[in-house]
Amino acid sequence: MYIAAYMKKPALTVRPETTIAEVKSLLASKHFRHLPVVDENGRLLGMVTDRDVRSAYPSSVATGKQNKDEMLKVSQSPVCEIMSWDVVFLSPYATLDDALILLDRQKVGALPVVDADRTVIGIFSIRDLIRAYTSLFGLGERGSALVAVKADGKPRPLTRIVHVLEEHDIHFSRVIRTRGDSAAVQNDTITIRVNTMNLRAVHQALEEAGFTIDAMRPESFKNTIPHA
Repeated sequence: MYIAAYMKKPALTVRPETTIAEVKSLLASKHFRHLPVVDENGRLLGMVTDRDVRSAYPSSVATGKQNKDEMLKVSQSPVCEIMSWDVVFLSPYATLDDALILLDRQKVGALPVVDADRTVIGIFSIRDLIRAYTSLFGLGERGSALVAVKADGKPRPLTRIVHVLEEHDIHFSRVIRTRGDSAAVQNDTITIRVNTMNLRAVHQALEEAGFTIDAMRPESFKNTIPHA
């Protein structure tokens, strides 16, 4: 669950004196949107994005010598003039959940990953996050599906559901309990990610254990992800 297993490493970095033209070329050739900016020892100074670069250049609609002079001036300027200096970063021991919260809170597409000396050792993006959760929960695999059941009001429903799944040798990757609109326990919904080609058998096993399949998820809409 640590981002160290999913981050891109080593991270491509630039120095503050790298020209904006060079950064633009790197972003385009590598199909990146973010580049950490580091000092001579590889320690994090800031970040530059493709949006920073685009914003630095004059409008492409403008023409004439003045526009050309401005384009040349921007191209030859160091990236330190447009980079963000106040940058949030991740530790390689941050969890996927930590990364999700931070990426959402900062409204950014990627964050640098640094060690204890603030040396950049990788970069972790929203794409990496999606890839990690996809792998972790088996999303996209043949037979991967969500099953939702209503809590029956009896004690330890999660424990009992896990026991049913294991007793019937049903592979599953997560069991999540969601609180209902009221305080009543029986209004809670328990969602299970299973991996099986026989979803009806899962329903039957759970129903025999006293659980009710959520009527909002009929079998014809079982939320199965097509196999690529």
